[in-house]
Amino acid sequence: MEPATASTTDPSATPTPTTEVAILAGGCFWGMEDLLRAIPGVLDTDVGYSGGTTADPTYPVVKSGATGHAESVRIVFDPAVLSYADLLENWFFKMHDPTTTNRQGNDIGTQYRSAIFYTTDDQRRTAEAVKAQVDAGGKWPRPVVTQIVAAGPFTPAEEYHQDYLVKNPGGYSCHFMRG
Repeated sequence: MEPATASTTDPSATPTPTTEVAILAGGCFWGMEDLLRAIPGVLDTDVGYSGGTTADPTYPVVKSGATGHAESVRIVFDPAVLSYADLLENWFFKMHDPTTTNRQGNDIGTQYRSAIFYTTDDQRRTAEAVKAQVDAGGKWPRPVVTQIVAAGPFTPAEEYHQDYLVKNPGGYSCHFMRG
């Protein structure tokens, strides 16, 4: 196993004034990243760890569920092409089951929870509105349990996790677009 990267990025940092950053968790980050990278307006993705209490988390510790981190994807996108609301409503809430607590498919644990880590108050308001709309829409037979919490540090995952399904096209994923 490769050593973890030591860098932690500021979740609100954006590469240019014309881009925005979203941090989303919905189960295994490999499958999420694979779907997200194909969305028009998505400029860059990185998989990593968000929402936990351990400094410099690594995969062996995060996968134990003991750190409080969720496997997450940091998405840099062009809001002129893809709005944050559209990213959530038409992609995020359709690529995983947002009604299962701490689980996606065969992956079980808090590290696989559904969460939106907002970086601004506008993102928080949008996430709350979209979650309520999705919950009221009746598509899901159970209530949407996606957490909406302020983004703390995002720690990139080890290099072998980045673009995993591009490097390993036959790799495991429980993610697919639902309706």
